Amino acid sequence: MSPQSVLASSSGSGLTDQSRIEQAWQALAGVLDPEVPALSVCDLGIVRDIKLAGDGLQVVLTPTYSGCPATELIERQVLQALDDAGLGPARVLLQRAPAWTTDWISPAGRRKLQDYGIAPPGPVASALAQPLHFVAYRAKPAALACPRCDSHRTERLSAFGSTACKSIHRCLDCLEPFEHFKPI
Repeated sequence: MSPQSVLASSSGSGLTDQSRIEQAWQALAGVLDPEVPALSVCDLGIVRDIKLAGDGLQVVLTPTYSGCPATELIERQVLQALDDAGLGPARVLLQRAPAWTTDWISPAGRRKLQDYGIAPPGPVASALAQPLHFVAYRAKPAALACPRCDSHRTERLSAFGSTACKSIHRCLDCLEPFEHFKPI
């Protein structure tokens, strides 16, 4: 099977095109991210589009980064969810451009991160209209709000957490460690 296009086995019959797409979005809202299981792949914004393609559905996914080890598992889970909902056949198309950004995380996803104990990312600076320049980072980042007590008296302990997309921090008031989903 090609990682770019994988087919699901069942066939979605008896549904209008629009209701089939709406039901597909609902089915995928239940597919949890394997690295942050508090969020669905829809909450994360990696499901970019669902459309009809021939007699099946095409789900466009943008991985959080091109080397994400969870991409293949997410593809399989997406196809399985559509198959379980009787919405197949379906295929996944990986779209790496434009690159995923934490700005694509839904407001509900940001609340779920907070509730899960991970400080959600802030908005990405409007660098999208700027050329990319690599420079040394000298400015001290703004203090994050602790997801447990909401204090802004926090410090970063490590630039990397349990995954490359998170960093480890500690609250200086409640003394609890927490992860922060980095804005990219």
